[in-house]
Amino acid sequence: MNREQLKIAVENGNIEWQRHALERMMEREISRDIVKEVLLSGEIIEDYPDDKPYPSALFLGWIKEEPLHVVAAFDSVNSYCFVITAYIPDLEHFESDYKTRREYGK
Repeated sequence: MNREQLKIAVENGNIEWQRHALERMMEREISRDIVKEVLLSGEIIEDYPDDKPYPSALFLGWIKEEPLHVVAAFDSVNSYCFVITAYIPDLEHFESDYKTRREYGK
């Protein structure tokens, strides 16, 4: 995923909010502004270049010292960001850095 192109798309408002994302954001009291902040300043912790129809990534951002994950896809041809979901990661699924997935069965 081209991070700089994604940032430009977000800054220009070229974002499509998937219904699932908006529903989960409302349930979790996560605003669009917070999601945009994570997309602009957060870190890509997992990259999914083979996702269809567009490559996607998992972003980690820190909002008021709390971790937030955002999954977004990017259409580089049309310069459009698609927000797939946003959630607060937990220590059951991630290590304390909130970047590393826990391995089960080991």
